[in-house]
Amino acid sequence: MQYMKKSMLYTRTGDRGTTALVGGTRVAKNSPRVSAYGSVDELNAHIGLLHAHVGGVEGAGEDAVLLLRVNSLMFNLGAYLATPSPMLGPDEPVPSDLKGPTVEEADLEALEHAIDRLDGSVPPQKTFILPGGTIAASVAHVTRTVCRRAERDVLSLADTGAYVHPMVTRYLNRLSDYLFILARSLNHLAGVSDIPWP
Repeated sequence: MQYMKKSMLYTRTGDRGTTALVGGTRVAKNSPRVSAYGSVDELNAHIGLLHAHVGGVEGAGEDAVLLLRVNSLMFNLGAYLATPSPMLGPDEPVPSDLKGPTVEEADLEALEHAIDRLDGSVPPQKTFILPGGTIAASVAHVTRTVCRRAERDVLSLADTGAYVHPMVTRYLNRLSDYLFILARSLNHLAGVSDIPWP
């Protein structure tokens, strides 16, 4: 009887509820660190779905390009969060040799420029709006809520005392703002009005 070589898609090393961080340290799959980078991974999948929808919207080409860049940056953030970091007390200085995520100030500024561009292209918001409208806008709203959860999970990781570079939460915070105004823009480009609340 001939046996097939085991697939590399499964290793069986996580069957007991643990996973390996970058460097090999094993932790529980429901640890705050795994929750943080798992939520960023989930966010990245939603961004990929959003990119697929935005690519078909006339007038949204600039945002399709930006979302592809965000996809890549989410991978960077996930890798950073999957790497163990020192536990620091509230008044303990951050070691000078600690590396941050591969997300630059310019990446944050790119989101801010996009927010300003889109905010200037849609009617002023006079009330709270309900998530919805077009499929593309609805996907943007779902992605925004996943982004907020990822931000909360990163903050929960930091609450354990683990050092988290400030760029992580800054970028996620700005990204959720971008996703909100992108949803409004996608409705506007399609000639669909935002749904006011109440």
